[in-house]
Amino acid sequence: MSINMVGEKIGMTQIFSENGLAIPVTLLKVGPCTVTQIHEHNENKIIQIGYKLVNPNKLTKPMVGHFKKNNLPCFRYLTEYKCKNKKKINIGQIIKIDEIDKHQLINISAVSIGKGFSGYQKRHKFSRGPMSHGSKNHREPGSIGAGTTPGRVFPGKKMAGRMGYKRVNIKNLEIIEINNTNNVLAIKGSVPGKPGNIVYINQQ
Repeated sequence: MSINMVGEKIGMTQIFSENGLAIPVTLLKVGPCTVTQIHEHNENKIIQIGYKLVNPNKLTKPMVGHFKKNNLPCFRYLTEYKCKNKKKINIGQIIKIDEIDKHQLINISAVSIGKGFSGYQKRHKFSRGPMSHGSKNHREPGSIGAGTTPGRVFPGKKMAGRMGYKRVNIKNLEIIEINNTNNVLAIKGSVPGKPGNIVYINQQ
């Protein structure tokens, strides 16, 4: 069954296995999510889910009307996903963390941490110049293109600029533990973003 959920990143810690090995894990507070809309496209169900209740005064009138149409509370975050299975899903149905299969891998999407304006070495892993006395090319980029022809720098040239703060997808992450009581998911390894960031979880 294809399932999507929305949650927040709590932080990182480590869990010790039965063999005494320390496993680095990321803790995520996932759901519960509510189905807010269902429509079909190319024989696939497109399911929209909402996460985190919010005061209607903080949303636009069209968004408030979208929830009011189906007699639903207002949610801060919405996302859509395709559902190919024939299981009956209704508007207003609550999707909880216990629907995630612990023995299957999941994909997680989130916005990475912003590093601000970064130089060539940090952003693109360029090698630096000689550090000896007399060298004037320690951390400079060197040549960025030809002169008269073409007489310009091609778009996409790797140069200094803003680093991070991009949508990052990580596939095939292993689930270490699921806490149904507190809606907490322990994922092996790291997840994009800083604590408090919204994460989107997908399991096929």
